[in-house]
Amino acid sequence: MIYLDYNATTPVAKEVAEAMQPYLFEYFGNPSSSHWYGQQTKKAVEQAREHMAKLLNCKCEEIVFTSGGSESNNYALKGYAFQNKDRGRHIITTKIEHPAIIEVCKYLEQEGFEVSYLPVDETGRIRLKDVEEAIRPDTILISVMYANNEVGTLQPLKEISALAKKHNIAVHSDCAQAVGKVPVNVKELGLDLLTVAGHKFYGPKGIGALYVREGVELQKLIHGADHEMNRRAGTENILEVVGLGKAAELAMIDPESRMERERNLICLLREGLEALGDCRINGNPEFSLPNTLSISFKDLRAADILANMPNIAASAGAACHSDAVKISATLDAMNVPFEYAMGTLRLSVGKYTSEEEIISAIEEIKEAVKLLRE
Repeated sequence: MIYLDYNATTPVAKEVAEAMQPYLFEYFGNPSSSHWYGQQTKKAVEQAREHMAKLLNCKCEEIVFTSGGSESNNYALKGYAFQNKDRGRHIITTKIEHPAIIEVCKYLEQEGFEVSYLPVDETGRIRLKDVEEAIRPDTILISVMYANNEVGTLQPLKEISALAKKHNIAVHSDCAQAVGKVPVNVKELGLDLLTVAGHKFYGPKGIGALYVREGVELQKLIHGADHEMNRRAGTENILEVVGLGKAAELAMIDPESRMERERNLICLLREGLEALGDCRINGNPEFSLPNTLSISFKDLRAADILANMPNIAASAGAACHSDAVKISATLDAMNVPFEYAMGTLRLSVGKYTSEEEIISAIEEIKEAVKLLRE
């Protein structure tokens, strides 16, 4: 199998697994305990927090460990909305957000909040003009993902944050797809809240983090004891916290070389597949993840293409049902023509992808597409 689905999940890095192993058997204490066993795991948690903070360029006390990206998004949006509902009940987001944002917004609408879902241009990028026009006197929060998981487009977070600050509006970003793939500096981006998911950059599944800028108050999502600086109750998941910390440490090692390598692999893949003709590349050519390629083949169905390339693991941009083809919300928001959108593949590479695998993948995808066209 050739794995080209790194945006869905990454494998756990060997170094991450090795760092976690002692905390499965040897160091098992509760970090809240004052004895030796507790102190060892407490140190491990704080070291992981230090690595995560260094990766994002923030203070250690601004990092809250969670069960993953979905919890971080829920905590950010619900926590800020309910804490600040007396100031206003209007939230701005986009039509291309992950369900962990869209579904939270739908819930908040049921609780009396109003949400504006902004469109994007044909490359999947939000227009600052639309953000500015959506701002109201009662707007309290803007939530915009940094990198789109389907087409890889990067959003102008720095400009959005600058605009929001003029109106005293907080900015949250779901950076699950960005952290570990491109530089994410909370100070440069001007963010108040930021979501991290460990399994998107070679950490384990079931662990994440939420950056909460100093001074930002959130209503609690999980009540109980005063773990995580009294922000999230529950005994820390030591094993996976250590894994997340190690993944963050690895992400800081020569990121430019890693990005350049992935960019070259995607360039090779794109050029090889474009030779088939009757296809289009989705996303922004200038502002994009280096590891992602969204390609649409005209008048074909993604499910059929995937079924005819059994040696490649990839994702589809459209779901096939018995009587219809459902296009993804992202492709729909980008106004990708239906005849192309239904044949969209998302191909994403990572640190373990080789050039030989890309060459083999090109040939297998070509064969599948030619067979279906015939």
